[in-house]
Amino acid sequence: MNDLRGERLQIMLSPEELSAIDDFRFKHRMPTRAAAVRELLKFGLASAEVVTGNGTKSSDYGVLGRGPMGHREGEGNDGAE
Repeated sequence: MNDLRGERLQIMLSPEELSAIDDFRFKHRMPTRAAAVRELLKFGLASAEVVTGNGTKSSDYGVLGRGPMGHREGEGNDGAE
């Protein structure tokens, strides 16, 4: 298999999301965060068909319990945007 990786993907994670990736990495004895992220992407792509609608934003897709508008489920909202 040709394992050349010519594209870089940069993402921003919350401390909780990064901790979840690190926990997965260490539990599965993976050498790097990148390896853990690739494995998690492989699992996700194999198990889900993602259907998006018009108006879907990046903030709609979180790793740990994100709901509409990118807020945590159950978090208070003061109405300010």
